Amino acid sequence: MKVTTLFSLLLLLNAATCELTAQKTAVTDDGEIVNLYDDGTWEYQDEIDEIDETTVAITTNPFPFKKSIDAKFFLKSKVNDSAFYIDTKKWQHAAATNNVYAEYEFTLRGGDLYAMAITERISIPLTVLKNAVVTNARAASPDIRVVHEEFRIVNNQTVLQMEMTGTIDGTEITYFGYFLSTSAGTTQWLVYTGANLMNEYRKEIETLLNGITVQ
Repeated sequence: MKVTTLFSLLLLLNAATCELTAQKTAVTDDGEIVNLYDDGTWEYQDEIDEIDETTVAITTNPFPFKKSIDAKFFLKSKVNDSAFYIDTKKWQHAAATNNVYAEYEFTLRGGDLYAMAITERISIPLTVLKNAVVTNARAASPDIRVVHEEFRIVNNQTVLQMEMTGTIDGTEITYFGYFLSTSAGTTQWLVYTGANLMNEYRKEIETLLNGITVQ
């Protein structure tokens, strides 16, 4: 699948995960609190509270993750204090053009694997960010589900690792990311591909993501 095709499928999902504050609340005749989203959908606040409870169960992986020795190219965010080490022999990179939310886009050379760095100045607690990402992503992919999540220590920084799978326009997409939050802002360091290719690319995905750091 060409990058432009896959990117168009992910654009709605990316927008949903980034617009964390694009919602309003209202009260029904029965006194129930609901969240109203810009796309016309809504959700009971109690259902979101149930999602909040699951964050307590997120465990921390005791294994320390480090950047690859081949990831020698240093790419600094212009938005916050995050930075990325990448292996330019494997990955092409450029400033984002098609996605107004991402700062950088990446493509695996000769492969069907794509990534982006979404950087913001707003600092959001990781558990809050996780809930917002999952809840809002359902607006683009109602069947999206979290396959795995855990906290990791990556280059001495705590990140939330989350893998999600969902269907967009009939195509099943897997979305694997590291989420980082510091006093300088929030970063979503995301890789995506067709769900059927996930196992083939898992090592490349993890190697790329382990290049995230703070400067």
